[in-house]
Amino acid sequence: AFRSISPQEARERIGKPGVVLLDVRTQEEYDEGHIEGAALLPYDAIADYSAALPEDKNAVIIVYCRSGRRSAIAAQTLAEMGYTRIYDLGGIQSWPYEVIG
Repeated sequence: AFRSISPQEARERIGKPGVVLLDVRTQEEYDEGHIEGAALLPYDAIADYSAALPEDKNAVIIVYCRSGRRSAIAAQTLAEMGYTRIYDLGGIQSWPYEVIG
């Protein structure tokens, strides 16, 4: 299971120890602009690159994409992999803060 997280909540958590921020879009989209501190892990490659994920299944993982569709798929995949603290930020389109790229 996973739950939604607001941009404000996410911003407060990003950068804290044990919090992982995943951009689940494509490399091209990531390069155009992403949230500072985000690691790129395309949603359709999460299972293939599980070594890039935290070993701790209780780690806080925040996922986002462009509009929210892929982040929901990514969150579901992470849940199926046994992660317990997954937050779906939805789309970067609704991120009111600065992005880098």
